[in-house]
Amino acid sequence: MRLARLAFLCVLAAAHSLAAVADPRPALRLATTTSTENSGLLRVIVPKFEAAAGLKVQVISVGSGKAMKLGENGDVDVLLVHSRADEDRFIAQGYGVDRHDVMYNDFILVGPADDPAKVRGLRDILQAFRRILDSKATFVSRGDDSGTDKMEKSYWEAIGRRPGGRQYLSAGQGMGEVLTMAGNLSAYTLSDRATFGAYRPRVGLELLVEGDKRLFNPYGVIAVNPARYPGINARGAKQLIEWLTNEEGRRAIAGFRVNGEQLFFPYAH
Repeated sequence: MRLARLAFLCVLAAAHSLAAVADPRPALRLATTTSTENSGLLRVIVPKFEAAAGLKVQVISVGSGKAMKLGENGDVDVLLVHSRADEDRFIAQGYGVDRHDVMYNDFILVGPADDPAKVRGLRDILQAFRRILDSKATFVSRGDDSGTDKMEKSYWEAIGRRPGGRQYLSAGQGMGEVLTMAGNLSAYTLSDRATFGAYRPRVGLELLVEGDKRLFNPYGVIAVNPARYPGINARGAKQLIEWLTNEEGRRAIAGFRVNGEQLFFPYAH
């Protein structure tokens, strides 16, 4: 009898111990574009949100297109992406709710220092793309259905032509990997400013074209629709959305810098 009671007490103590260490709240699954990860932004702001919300965040860093596909499948709780037309479609099709503008920066055209296409200093991204095409200079594309990939392809579409053959390399990789590849090949590529700021010292590329209004790059946060996927951590998604758009979140975003340069600019709400 005493042995049975002792065994029961051991089981009860073990269960109590597990309950003490286990967090009853599920982790928040955030799918986001590679630029927020590669730039280092998430390593700064996610711990601040976790401390404020008492919530653990699981980050899945992929292109915006793949992030939204994860949302469509109900595999994540919230998205932080930068492909506005696709974001609007995601919501219209019933996959997402409660979208908010979070921050913005811009795309830039980067390339080798010798600039064989002679695009340095241009303020017209389409003219720069034409020169790259006509000069037969190598261009590395993300090729991963990301927001950057879609923006790049919209420029080729606007000029009505696109490089072919060995001139145009589709990497199917994130921004950091593409910048590294372009550096190794002395090629051009389209990058978000933040990732280039983090990778610039190691890739040997230079910022050649900036300032065209067509290079504007806004980011939005979207909760996956809990009515469609009842298992979604809707409460955690709401907490993140509120934090990213309140004073504390905006301050954390604005305070993130690489080599002293502010790379993301929060919207005023």
